[in-house]
Amino acid sequence: MPQLSLHSPVGDLTITDEDDAIIALDWGWARDQGDTALLRRAKEQLDDYFDRQRRVFDLPLAPRGTDFQIRVYKAMCGIEFGATKTYGELCADAGGVARAIGTACGSNPIPIIIPCHRVLAANGLGGYSGQGGVDTKAALLRLEGVLL
Repeated sequence: MPQLSLHSPVGDLTITDEDDAIIALDWGWARDQGDTALLRRAKEQLDDYFDRQRRVFDLPLAPRGTDFQIRVYKAMCGIEFGATKTYGELCADAGGVARAIGTACGSNPIPIIIPCHRVLAANGLGGYSGQGGVDTKAALLRLEGVLL
């Protein structure tokens, strides 16, 4: 599986392409770098996002997960740039209960592009499984203009 890494304001990121779809975005730098048109496009879109020049990602995604997790990932993609929803509100879109939504958010294999950082607890930020935890979540929300 080809991978391409990039520097970002929230740390080094590595994008993974499989069968012409993005399947993962991980923190860290991949030892072996790949070069596909899709990876170059994804890197460009992420660079534009971090430069505040992009609000919507236009990439083929194929996140792995259970049927429930996939429903949650799709529901998260419906949260617009600069907007947030609570875990409870996301239940209305994806079904399940808030705790299960939180677990699905934590297992999101394509963070930032599938915007799990836009999902908040009823009483605050909630958690974040990406490198830097809640500090990274807050940084991404501030980048999008969300007042914390």
